Amino acid sequence: MSEELENKINEPAESAINEAAETTVPVTEPAADQTIPASDEVGQQPQEEPAEVPYADTYEQPQIIVQKERGFSHYVGFALISVLCICFFFMPGIAVTFLVSLIPGVALGAIAAWAFSAILSVIAWAIFKIKISGFKRSFLVYIGLCIAVLALLVAVEVLTEANVFSKIIALLCGSDAT
Repeated sequence: MSEELENKINEPAESAINEAAETTVPVTEPAADQTIPASDEVGQQPQEEPAEVPYADTYEQPQIIVQKERGFSHYVGFALISVLCICFFFMPGIAVTFLVSLIPGVALGAIAAWAFSAILSVIAWAIFKIKISGFKRSFLVYIGLCIAVLALLVAVEVLTEANVFSKIIALLCGSDAT
């Protein structure tokens, strides 16, 4: 296929060079003492031979597309990565929701926890969008906030025996992890 592209790219240049070489005639000025004979062919152009058509490659090579079949593990992995990306994006809201759920007497269901987390995360991102000009820059700062919140939760998990992530997963799944 790359040969075809090279041929197609080189064909116009080569044909232009060939045509130019065939049609160019060296110009010689007559000397002052020479006389130019008059003929009845004055004004007629010399007959040009038709330009040769460069070899046209009419044979197209078949394209072979090898598609690898994806197994069940591919789709499970894609689903896991998608859920982790969503959880990472909602990390500030999830952290605030987790802190609210630690207050005695407050019971949140899974739907309420996800809705509360999503709303808080979108509000946090909107604040960054308003305060920081530019979509890309505000998005990068928000991702930085998500990383900071994740690092804080990992530090709390490692330094204490609070089992933060298991409680967060239990909260978001709707079970009671006491």
